Amino acid sequence: MKRQLAEQGGRDGEARAAFWLRAKGWAILDKRVKTPAGEIDLVAKRGGLIAFIEVKWRRKAADLDHAIDEYRLSRVAAAVEAVAHRYAENGEDIRIDVILLAPGSFPRHIANAWQP
Repeated sequence: MKRQLAEQGGRDGEARAAFWLRAKGWAILDKRVKTPAGEIDLVAKRGGLIAFIEVKWRRKAADLDHAIDEYRLSRVAAAVEAVAHRYAENGEDIRIDVILLAPGSFPRHIANAWQP
C-alpha cells in the first residue's frame, strides 16, 4: 500500500511539474520514458533546448533538500544517453534538469543539474 501511495504521489508530482513547465513556455514531448537504464519522468522542449527532467515529490518541503543526489542523477543520465538521439534529432542542445515539489511550496527548477 505504501508503495502504491508513493507511486501515485510521483505521478501527481509529474503532472504538476508538466503543468508548471507549460506555463513557463515549455512543450512536453514525452512522459515516463522507460529505458534499459531507468526511467525519465519528463522530456520537454523550449526553443533549441531539450530538457530531460527528473521530478521529485515530497510531502514536506524540508525533505526536498535530500530528494536528489549524484547516484540518482547518474541513473537519469544513463537513461538519457539511451534515448537522447530520439529527441535531439536537429542538433538541439540537451540537458538534465530536476524539479522539486512539495505541498505549499513553489516548484524548484534546477536547470542543468547533471554535469559529469
